[in-house]
Amino acid sequence: MDSRRKRQRRTSKRCVSEEVSSVAWELIDMTEQEEDLINRMYRLVGDRWDLIAGRIPGRKPEEIERFWIMRHREDFAAKRHGRYS
Repeated sequence: MDSRRKRQRRTSKRCVSEEVSSVAWELIDMTEQEEDLINRMYRLVGDRWDLIAGRIPGRKPEEIERFWIMRHREDFAAKRHGRYS
């Protein structure tokens, strides 16, 4: 096997990523205080999930982002309200 193929095999092994289906996402329960803080922080800093998560003990940036997406995107909102088939 030539060196180019070996290199290609090594990089392809490292680049394997797991796809996540948004259909399989579970709703994340947040307290009213957490939701309020996320909303206020989002208005201040935008989608800098790591900064927002740093203000909420025990929450990861990925959790905050997923909560925000599921709460504010139209397709998730329709599903939440039972209008999604």
